[in-house]
Amino acid sequence: MSVELYQKYLVALEGMAYAGKPMLYEWSPLSRTLDVAWMPYSYMLDEFSVEIANSVNQLTNYAHRLKAWGVVTSSMTDQEKLDAACEFIDPIATVALTLPYVIRSRFIFATAHLCHQANRSRDARDWKDDLPLDDEIYFSAADAYGAGWSGYKLLKRRVERIGNKNYQTATCDFRNVYNHRFSPHVVIGISQIVKRQVEAHSKKVTYAFRCIPALTVKAVAELLNNQCKQSYGAFEAFQKLIGEHVRSIVGSAGVSSRA
Repeated sequence: MSVELYQKYLVALEGMAYAGKPMLYEWSPLSRTLDVAWMPYSYMLDEFSVEIANSVNQLTNYAHRLKAWGVVTSSMTDQEKLDAACEFIDPIATVALTLPYVIRSRFIFATAHLCHQANRSRDARDWKDDLPLDDEIYFSAADAYGAGWSGYKLLKRRVERIGNKNYQTATCDFRNVYNHRFSPHVVIGISQIVKRQVEAHSKKVTYAFRCIPALTVKAVAELLNNQCKQSYGAFEAFQKLIGEHVRSIVGSAGVSSRA
């Protein structure tokens, strides 16, 4: 049965146009001949840009694969859907639905660190190495250290669209409830049958009996495709911000950037 299901998936995948946009690697314009003081920025940029590209490319790949599974599951019986979910779909969907938050967080982390380092190029005498510890870096840190860069505003707007409230609502807050409670199923199944509620004023406790139906693979693929587009835009803005950093760094160091 597993072989037959996967064969159907491969047929659907082969007949489907690839709509994704690959994120590039090794695009840093920063020269290796800079002063040793810029080594943290240089090596952080190399690592962060690769890891962000990996995450976005992974999301693109998973969205494409889930789109194919959406075609296959549309005509399946419940038993076939259960088999497909257990064998193939759940591992991909679970990771894919959490990736937008991962991508958002990585953009924020990388931006805070790189803007903090790049600020040295503007005022080396008064620059202080006062960035919060890694596990305390949130959007507020990126805001604080990115404030002086014109490209930061565009990057922030685009990063804010990744994993935003609309996405959270459409996925029933999958990322959060998967990690802390019980998330919706994908393909088949129901969840969150009983909901405990406390009224704001009277503090009266009530229990509501309901259920959240499974997210369809087609719906998940469409949501992820939109998140891919938002991530592409953020990656482009990230590259522009880095270009602004590099021009400032090169100007302060008096050397040329990479060709």
